[in-house]
Amino acid sequence: MSSDKQRQTPPGDLAFFAKSQLLTSEEVERALKRMAHEIVERNHGSPQLSVIGLQVGGVAFGVRIAQLLSEILGTEVSLGFLDVSFYRDDLHRNPIPKSTATTIDHDLTDRTVVLVDDVLFTGRTIRAALNALSDWGRPHSVQLAVMVDRGHRELPIRPDYVGKNLPTSLDEAIRATIEGVWIGTKESS
Repeated sequence: MSSDKQRQTPPGDLAFFAKSQLLTSEEVERALKRMAHEIVERNHGSPQLSVIGLQVGGVAFGVRIAQLLSEILGTEVSLGFLDVSFYRDDLHRNPIPKSTATTIDHDLTDRTVVLVDDVLFTGRTIRAALNALSDWGRPHSVQLAVMVDRGHRELPIRPDYVGKNLPTSLDEAIRATIEGVWIGTKESS
């Protein structure tokens, strides 16, 4: 985090103000390694794994988990990135979503897809991701890996792999990156 404890955000967006750091970069890396080993164990070393990082928060975590899985398995693990902006059910609140690129260069049919995101909160982003995945094939199964599960689910969605469970109040916000995890607040900029 910058010295003023505020992440730079475009005008009109919510700015994150950190109160305290909950996990260091070393603790995040340790959690990612544990999650990668759990993925290998659960999937019996299957070569049919696809890691899909959700734009934007899940991208760095997806990249790192794919790297760790490749090291553990001794073979390259397929990696992609998924933008769910136009699959969300809250477009009436945000009529023009900020869209990023979806990059999936392989068919997901009959593969085990591990969706990766930074923070699991209400579950609505994951619901949108499940809808978006259908455009890329019909996976054998879909699993969910998140760095932080903060609770407050609005949908019956539960992660398969969790870096850290951090119960929070609705007034708090979590910022999870490869460099660490912070708790704070979001305010209009």
